[in-house]
Amino acid sequence: MELRVIDKTDEELRLEIAGEDHTFMNVIKGALLETPGVAAATYDMNPEQSGGQTDPILSVKTEPGTDPLDALGDASRRVQELSTNFTSAFEAAL
Repeated sequence: MELRVIDKTDEELRLEIAGEDHTFMNVIKGALLETPGVAAATYDMNPEQSGGQTDPILSVKTEPGTDPLDALGDASRRVQELSTNFTSAFEAAL
């Protein structure tokens, strides 16, 4: 997975995430929307709307005082924790 910051301000982040599809993008967007201080999270995979871009672009807008990179880190850790918990529950069920 390759990440490239397109734009970053105190309250906004646009990040290209190469090689990912709707499955991953929906998970990270959902985790961001549950993160305190996040006002909005979306992603775009439409080349017509993103200047011919084919890799997804994640956009995050935060409330004042919340750094969007910190919010993305928090959301990523939560996704990792959920995945670990699911794996443990699945293995226990076998």
